[in-house]
Amino acid sequence: MSDTNTTPFEVEVFYDGGCPLCVREIALLRRWDRKGKIRFTDIDAPDFRAEDLGKTQDDLMARIQGRLPDGKWIEGVEVFRRLYQAVGFGPAVTLTRLPLISQLLDLGYTLFARNRLRLTGRCQGGSCRIDTATKP
Repeated sequence: MSDTNTTPFEVEVFYDGGCPLCVREIALLRRWDRKGKIRFTDIDAPDFRAEDLGKTQDDLMARIQGRLPDGKWIEGVEVFRRLYQAVGFGPAVTLTRLPLISQLLDLGYTLFARNRLRLTGRCQGGSCRIDTATKP
C-alpha cells in the first residue's frame, strides 16, 4: 500500500495503482527518488482505507492528492510540482508557477482528471466510474 510510515518525506502521493498511466509515472518517480523524499501510497491497494485519512475513495479518485509532512493536503498540479521538485527538477517546477503556464497546466490536468478512466481504457459497459462501494 504505502512506503514505511516512519520514514521522513517531503511529500506523500496518493495514486491509483489500477491506472496504467499513473503506474508508469509513479515507477519513473520511484527510480528518480534516490533520496527517498517521496512516500507513495496506492489508493487501489486492497488494504487502503480512505476513511482512515478523513477522505472518501471518490475524492481520492477524482484528482491526484498529496500530503505534506505537516499534514496539509494538496491536489492536482501542485502534487506534481512537489513530486518533481523532490526528485531534483526544481528549476523546471519554478517555470510551472508562471501565471499563463500555471493556468494552462491546471486546465489540462482538470480535463485529464475528468477523462482519466476513458483515456486509460478503464470504462466498462459505457460507465467510466470506478465502483468504490465494492472495495473492502
